[in-house]
This record gives sequence, C-alpha cells and structure tokens, in this order.
Amino acid sequence: MALAFDEYGRPFIILREQEKKSRLQGLDAQKANIAAGKSVARILRTSLGPKGMDKMLQSPDGDVTITNDGATILELMDVDNQIAKLMVELSRSQDYDIGDGTTGVVVMAGSLLEQAEKLLERGIHPIRVAEGYEMASRIAVDHLESISTKYEFSATDIEPLVQTCMTTLSSKIVSRCKRALAEIAVKAVLAVADLERKDVNLDLIKVEGKVGGKLEDTELVQGIIVDKDMSHPQMPKRIEDAHIAILTCPFEPPKPKTKHKVDIDTVEKFQTLRGQEQKYFDDMVQKCKDVGATLVICQWGFDDEANHLLMQRDLPAVRWVGGVELELIAIATGGRIVPRFQELSTEKLGKAGLVREKSFGTTKDRMLYIEKCANSKAVTIFIRGGNKMMIEETKRSIHDALCVARNLIINNSIVYGGGSAEISCSIAVEAAADRHPGVEQYAIRAFADALDAIPMALAENSGLPPIDTLTVVKSQHVKENNSRCGIDCNDVGTNDMKEQNVFETLIGKQQQILLATQVVKMILKIDDVITPSEYC
Repeated sequence: MALAFDEYGRPFIILREQEKKSRLQGLDAQKANIAAGKSVARILRTSLGPKGMDKMLQSPDGDVTITNDGATILELMDVDNQIAKLMVELSRSQDYDIGDGTTGVVVMAGSLLEQAEKLLERGIHPIRVAEGYEMASRIAVDHLESISTKYEFSATDIEPLVQTCMTTLSSKIVSRCKRALAEIAVKAVLAVADLERKDVNLDLIKVEGKVGGKLEDTELVQGIIVDKDMSHPQMPKRIEDAHIAILTCPFEPPKPKTKHKVDIDTVEKFQTLRGQEQKYFDDMVQKCKDVGATLVICQWGFDDEANHLLMQRDLPAVRWVGGVELELIAIATGGRIVPRFQELSTEKLGKAGLVREKSFGTTKDRMLYIEKCANSKAVTIFIRGGNKMMIEETKRSIHDALCVARNLIINNSIVYGGGSAEISCSIAVEAAADRHPGVEQYAIRAFADALDAIPMALAENSGLPPIDTLTVVKSQHVKENNSRCGIDCNDVGTNDMKEQNVFETLIGKQQQILLATQVVKMILKIDDVITPSEYC
C-alpha cells in the first residue's frame, strides 16, 4: 500500500507497520465520514421541538440520565468514531456559546452532509461544495438579520424575556410549569445583570436541587442556600440581622510543620497541655465575639470541644462549607473571606437580614437559607422534584432558559421559531442561487434544501405529515411574504409564530448556521483516513 522505490529500484516504506493500519481514500473516505455524521444527527432528530422524544442513557457505572438536551445526550453517548466526535464538539460549542439550540445545530449539520453526499455522487468536487456552502451560510445569516425584530424590555417590563424563555422550556420535560420557571429564570438573570454594560455573570446564580416536593415548589431565593445545617443541634435555627464571619482557617490548635513528639509523664503535664488547648479554643471564639460576629461559617471542620464551646458562648456556626459556596456567600453578604483569626475585623464581616435553617418533610434533611443580603447580586434557584433524574433535567432546562435570557440582554434581536426562520432563509438562499454562475450554485441550492430539515423534523415529531405540512407553510411564506409562518406543532390552529409567541434569539440562530457550516466544510475536506486496524 505505501511502498515506494528510489532511483536505484530499492524499496522503502513510507508508512510504518502498514499492515496494522486500515486506510480509506477519496470518495470512500468522504462517504464514510458523511455516514458517521448523519448517524449522530439521526439520533438527535427525534428530540427536536416541543413534541420531541427523550433519551435514556445509562453510564458504565449504572447512573441513568433521561434528557432531550442535545449537548447532554452527545456528551454521555461515549462516541468512538472521530467524525462523530466532531459532531459532539459542535453541540458542545453551541452549548458554551449560546446555551440553547444544541439539538438543532447537529440536525442541521447532518442534513448539510446528506445533501453534500448527493452532490459528490454527481461528480462535484468537495472543495466547490464547501465554497458553495460558505456563500449560502453568509446569505442565510444576512437574511436572518433582515427578518429579525428588536425586542424592547426593561427591568420592570420583563414579559418579552419571559415569552422567549418559555419557547426554550416548551421542548423540555418541565413544559407544564414553563411559565413559572421562565419567570424565575428571568428574575434571576436580571438580579445579577448589569443592564448598562449588557453583561451577565451566570456564576452568581446558584442552582440547587433537593428531592421531594413537586416541581411547582421551585423557588427563587434572593440570597444563598447552603446544603448544611448548624454544627450543634441546640444552636439557634433563626438569626435575624446576622453578622457573618467567613473563615477558611480551622477551629483547632496550630500544628507544627516539623515532625514532633510530646512526652507526657505526669498528670500535671497533661492538665497543662489540655489547658493550653482550651485556651486556644477560647481565644478563637473570643476573637469572633469581639468583632461582633453572630454567625461563623467555616470551610473546615472543628472537633466536639470547639463545637461545645461555640454553643456555650452562644455563637452559632456552620462547618464544612465548600469553597465555591463560601465565595458566593461573601459576594452576597458583602463580607471578606478571612484566612487567619488574627486578620478578623468588623469591616470583614458579611451582613444578612435573615439566616434560617429549614427542614424538609419528615426527613432529617436541613438546609441553610441566607436571605436579605447586603448585596443581592447573588441568587439561588432552588428546584424541587419527585426524583433525582427530574431535578437534574430541570437544572439543565433552567440553564438553557438562563442562557437565552442572558443572550437577549446582550443582543435583544429575535427571530420567530417553529422553523419559520429556516424556511424563510431557505427561500432566500434558493433565490440567490441563480445569481451565482459557477458550480457553487448547486451547493447553494443544496444548502437551501438542507435548511428545510429543521421544519420537516418538527412536523414529523409532532405527528404531522412532514412533506405536506412543509409545502403548505412554504407556499404561505411566498404568497403572503410573511416570514413568521412556521410549523404548528402544538395544534393551536394558526401558523403565525407571532400569535403563538414562539421566539428564538437572533444570535443563537445565526450561530447554529455558522457552526454547522464550519463543521461540514471540515468534514468534506477530509479525503484520506488512516486508522490503526482493530484486528492485527
């Protein structure tokens, strides 16, 4: 396979251990790559839209996940093929950038590959196909810009943001509570958003879940929830106007860094050592009391003696609080994290109007609510649900809604959903194909056909006849010159997505088209695949 001869006729090897490698070249390689990409897209196709199906995935150690979030499905699928891994990366980059549309972007890439395969079979060079796709994607992105509408909102008028988040949540398991969850997501984003700079830091929104209760009990807490309780059962469970000392140093005597040994041969010596330890604890607690702290939150644990002393001195404490939670508490209460007792001062204390311990149902599960904080820039969404899988899926759905609200604050342009944007782009790209005289016009037309895959999948998943439904909506687009007509998935009785309140963010839709085109171009340019053979 890879044997060559020099000018004297002596053979030499180009590929080391060639008999252990398998190789695909030319059209075979491209077809194999396209088949791999299509098979991944086919898995996600049934999860698209409000009537999309869910997937159940079991990990090697037996954990079960039920979801219809494209990025999560591909992340957990454990894909082996390199081209299929590209599709996983594609979905992940859409998730990181936009947070929503992870299923649609893979379905679109699969459809583009399918159309490209037909062109390759007709003898068109893959580079010409890739160039045609690039031209078509630019036309589609510009067209999206022209059909988009600005969606004005303010801190008091949040309805536009809520409507867009409801569109995102309508395709999830949680769709029955989409109104309540959308409002929670929007209020959380606006609480941490800087509307002047159009900047949102989602790290300040903590999403916490607890099994039990029902989905409707999900609430937004203007503060922080910590999955801990007071270190001693007799400490007060409710502290008003709390001054919080946030410590990363342990409540225990200092340990020498050198190897040491203490010989105790008399009772007096033991008593002295014990008294010394007691004094250390006394000093630590006293320092906290002196600066005016009424609650201590510590990153490390403390032994029973320190716990007992804190209880006696009427200083409630919480131990083993994680680093991330400590940072959020510090941001919310306006306090400073203190690494040493010597550095503790009144200015470094955090302030909260109310700290309370709440227990759930008949279980012994208790959580700490830190509310009415000095700086309400950190909030918590607290999710309840019947089981762990439900809570995990709700967390993923809330994350999508948070990302959509953030995107709208960054850029408040929207396009209409339900496949209407894709159909409108398809018509525009089809019309533009005639203006390109080269072979690329075939690729541009193929791109227009590929865009129809999204509305087709929506119709199919909703139990409607896909081809009939698409042709009716497309002719309506052309006749009425109305770019708002989409697939009526919920059987409302109108194809106008404005009336149905189905919106998507412009940057999310543009990103979908650009990312899908980039990946397809990369796959089309591969014409030689050398892999280690499995059986050698």
